[in-house]
Amino acid sequence: MQLIGMLDSPYVRRVAISLQLLALPFEHRSLSVFRTFDQFRAINPVVKAPTLVCDDGTVLMDSTLILDYAEALAAPRSLMPSGLAQRQAALRTIGLALAACEKSVQLVYERNLRPPEKQHEPWAARVLGQMHAALGELEAELARRSQSDAAPSIGAAEVTTAVAWHFIERMLPGTVKDAAYPRLRALSAWAEQLPPFVAAPYGEGTVRRRG
Repeated sequence: MQLIGMLDSPYVRRVAISLQLLALPFEHRSLSVFRTFDQFRAINPVVKAPTLVCDDGTVLMDSTLILDYAEALAAPRSLMPSGLAQRQAALRTIGLALAACEKSVQLVYERNLRPPEKQHEPWAARVLGQMHAALGELEAELARRSQSDAAPSIGAAEVTTAVAWHFIERMLPGTVKDAAYPRLRALSAWAEQLPPFVAAPYGEGTVRRRG
């Protein structure tokens, strides 16, 4: 399999880390949807990151759909809990983390790609509020969990949350530097020390082969 896309995308990084945790071998090609548009388009005409080229040549896109396929490939190994209540909780956390991701990416595009005279501050303020609402809910989820779980474990929910927070801290540091999200910061710091995260560092590089 080939994973196409850059690790400065939280969606690409989410997939790269998850594939490692699922013990699925893959090659990573760090192509940009901007700078290497034509190369990317030759693989996937939609030019959407992440893109996964399956072993039979089928092209998949969207991190959640790619990971659904990866879970089926890796079965019975899974990053999702099997119990219904635990799975429901994980899905809620993943949804919140993806919402925070979506809003943060919108803000990055608004501030970095749109000319200043065309930026619409009321819209940006609304998006920022939505991002903080998602982060606040995630912080509350982690607070509830810490009352019952002695030590963190890594699964789909933790991967998505940690990757989302790290992206926001790197790309929008001013929006969270004074915000009270101690559990999100702690989860991210813990996760970034894990081998699959270290092997797929945020940035323009490629996933480092381990072992």
